Amino acid sequence: MAKDILKWDPENEAFWESEGKSVAWKTLWISIPCLLCGFAVWIYWSVITVQMLNLGFPFSKGNLFTLNAIAGLSGATLRIPSSFFIRISGGRNTIFFTTVLLMIPAFLTGLALQDVNTPLWMFQLLALLCGFGGGNFAASMSNISFFFPKKMQGLSLGLNAGLGNFGVTATQILIPFVMTLGLFGGDSMILKIDSGTLIGKIPAGSETWIQNSGFVWFSILIPLALLSWVMISNIRAAHVSPDIGGPVSSFFKISVMLLVGLLTSVGGLWLILPESANGSGMNISKWLVLPAVIAATVGVLAILPGLSQRVRAQYKIFSHPHTWIMTVIYTMTFGSFIGYSAALPLSIKVIFGFQHVTGPDGVLTHTLANPNGPGALTYAWIGPFIGAVIRPIGGWLADKLGGAFVTQICSIVMVAGALGAAHYMQAAYASPTPEVFFTPFFLTFMLLFLAAGIGNGSTFRTIAVVFDRQQAGPVLGWTSAVAAYGAFIIPIVFGEQIEKGFPQTALYGFAAFYAVCLVLNWWAYLRPGAKYKNP
Repeated sequence: MAKDILKWDPENEAFWESEGKSVAWKTLWISIPCLLCGFAVWIYWSVITVQMLNLGFPFSKGNLFTLNAIAGLSGATLRIPSSFFIRISGGRNTIFFTTVLLMIPAFLTGLALQDVNTPLWMFQLLALLCGFGGGNFAASMSNISFFFPKKMQGLSLGLNAGLGNFGVTATQILIPFVMTLGLFGGDSMILKIDSGTLIGKIPAGSETWIQNSGFVWFSILIPLALLSWVMISNIRAAHVSPDIGGPVSSFFKISVMLLVGLLTSVGGLWLILPESANGSGMNISKWLVLPAVIAATVGVLAILPGLSQRVRAQYKIFSHPHTWIMTVIYTMTFGSFIGYSAALPLSIKVIFGFQHVTGPDGVLTHTLANPNGPGALTYAWIGPFIGAVIRPIGGWLADKLGGAFVTQICSIVMVAGALGAAHYMQAAYASPTPEVFFTPFFLTFMLLFLAAGIGNGSTFRTIAVVFDRQQAGPVLGWTSAVAAYGAFIIPIVFGEQIEKGFPQTALYGFAAFYAVCLVLNWWAYLRPGAKYKNP
């Protein structure tokens, strides 16, 4: 097992070359697959819900969308406590324990999916626990930032975040494939509706092992957890984690802080969700509840023994007006990337995989399976792949042209992409042959992923220039937590509007938000006299 590090000074060239470099890169190459699995488990309901629909699980389409949304809200909320884990519990303890925690929802998801009569609340609980994967991003990035010198922060964090994001693509490719094989035993189920994989459509009547969706990630997580325990070190230097205690006490502190995030998430979800989805049915606006969830999480963490001083030290960023500006703009980019990644597979299935029959008044009366519909799982992975792979190019362009200028172009493209996708979505939903509109819809949606990915890189550049070194880290942590709520907002809004029969309304709303971001970015960074000109 790797020993704890008592002295760590990567800025010292001699230390870095003699021993620091090898330790840092070893840590990074173990951290990346752990983070990738975190993203994969966090977002895998985007694939599982499609197959649940294909297999005839007895849930409405709107309730299936809530599973994606629940995982999204939980993962975003858990990023708040996760940003403190490294300093109070150490890198090895944190990465090992949070990787082990992912095994719980992965294994239980496999068990629950073996029975179509498993109740909705059980799947909702598992989706909530999948939020562990979303929260892991903050802890992983914090850990890597301590291992590398300042001159390599962009490269090391970019590799960790960028390759970690491929967990979205990996789960959307791997799960459809492993569901076609009896890898882990158990009874198969018979498809009632055509499904899809990377290589093509699987017809109704075929066998599928949907339980593999969870079991495959459980099996991958086991060796990764062992590797993280054996190969990653805690840095006990005074400027990192001097008083972390032993592993058991570290695991306890992490558990308590995660419990805070889970409880505030449950409270918010109960207020937001309809009664049919085990919510309160009080119809309280999500736009009011989400800020309350964030405030409650930060507030409770601030009074936990031993943490209040560290949490309150982060509050200084809230007095800087550009913290709030960049929170909105970063939500446009990363929030869209993760939200569309969660919502797109089921949206393709619901909108193009069915013929929607309406009455004379235009109200939806019933749906019929569309035999010519595209395989959602064949195409949905492409968007997240584009968004992840283009992200470093966004940073490179921002270095050349200025972060705000690149973000402005991305904002314009996202407005146009959302309006175009909304048009084709509306046309498909009202057509007896929705598949004819799939290609233009899909291409415009890929524009959204492309622009979101580039903008994700350019906003990092803006934050690094606007904020000093002490504030830039906390601002990145805060904005990434808020932006991650896109994984909740986008699926829940799509689900609501599809239930009402007007799915295009969701994209019109997102286009309006992008237009606000366009104006905000221009006013803050591109107008004549801006304090920070095109950072």
